[in-house]
Amino acid sequence: MKYAVCLLAALLASGAYAQNQPSPKPTTLKGVLLEQLRTTHNQEDWFAPANLAVEGITPEQASWKSGKDNHSIGQLTAHLIFWDRHSLAQFEDKPLPKFSGNNDETFNSFDSKSWPELVKQLDEVLTEWEKAVEAADDQKIAANASLIAHIGAHNAYHVGQIVYIRKEQGSWNPAKGVK
Repeated sequence: MKYAVCLLAALLASGAYAQNQPSPKPTTLKGVLLEQLRTTHNQEDWFAPANLAVEGITPEQASWKSGKDNHSIGQLTAHLIFWDRHSLAQFEDKPLPKFSGNNDETFNSFDSKSWPELVKQLDEVLTEWEKAVEAADDQKIAANASLIAHIGAHNAYHVGQIVYIRKEQGSWNPAKGVK
């Protein structure tokens, strides 16, 4: 009986140990691209993801600018939503959203009254990206790998700006991972 208890304890302990180990890194192109999309969306890794970066921001904080020529958090979020939707439509071979070609316009659709809806839309489009990549076959992934990688890099760049703005305005909690 004592042996059985020890064996059970050892098995339970090894299971707990295995659960606390980092998950293995992806080894396929699809896996790497999904990891990049997820870590810029809602999985903490080397930097704060988008959902954490915009969490708890008030409409006033989303509207704040450190200078007249700088973008606000709300403008950066609107810009991310535009380009993620545009690129996702391209990836899915759907009609592209209307676009004049002036990138400045992608920042200017922000209205502080719509801030809670923008936060929701950002999460939705990032989730849609992940689902689309998960569902795609290897040929589609290979043909669009550069597009997907650029979306991940673009998201990481602007999420970093959002965290920086929050630090400037004093609304960032360093316990969220970026001191």
